[in-house]
Amino acid sequence: MSRIGKLPIELPAKVEVSVDKSNVVTVKGPKGTLHQAVDPDISISIEDSTLTVTRPTEQKRHKAMHGLYRALIANMIKGVNEGFRVDLELVGVGYKSTLQGPNALELSLGYSHNLIIGLPQEIKVSTITEKGKNPIVTLEGIDKQLIGQVAAKLRSLREVEPYKGKGIRFVGEVVRRKAGKTSAK
Repeated sequence: MSRIGKLPIELPAKVEVSVDKSNVVTVKGPKGTLHQAVDPDISISIEDSTLTVTRPTEQKRHKAMHGLYRALIANMIKGVNEGFRVDLELVGVGYKSTLQGPNALELSLGYSHNLIIGLPQEIKVSTITEKGKNPIVTLEGIDKQLIGQVAAKLRSLREVEPYKGKGIRFVGEVVRRKAGKTSAK
C-alpha cells in the first residue's frame, strides 16, 4: 500500500465533500469551493467524517495515482478550511513592492524599469514595508498549487544569487553563500 494513499482524511465539521458520477471531487468550506477530477480507476468513499482513497490493483500506475489523489484531496480540504499562505522576502538595496489595485503587484528589483505583475483573482496579495527591514510580499488563497505556482513565478523574476544573497526568497529560507575572490599575494 502507498504510505500516503492509505491514510484516511479526517473531515472538519464545516467542510462538505461530494463525489459525482464522473469522479469529480467537490470540496466546500468556509473559505470557498474547489473541484478536482479524479481518475476513474481510483475510488473514493466517505463514511461518517472520514474520507478514504482506494486503488483497484497493485499496478505501478495505480500506486502512483493513489498517493497523488489522496494528497490533492487533503490539500483541498485544508485549503477551504484554513487556507494557505506564502511569504516572500525581497533582499537587496532598493528592492520594493507596492500594490497596483487588487490584483496587480509592482516590483522594483534593480532592473532599469519596474515590473508590474498581474495575479489571479483567487489570490489575495499584501505587501509589508518596514524601515530597516526587507519588504515582504504575502500571498494567500485556498488553492495550494496556484499559490505555489505564483510564488515560483515571482521568485524567478530575481533568483537569489550566492555571493551577496540578493534576490527574492521565501521567508526563513536558508541561502548557501559562497566566498568571493581572494586577492593575489
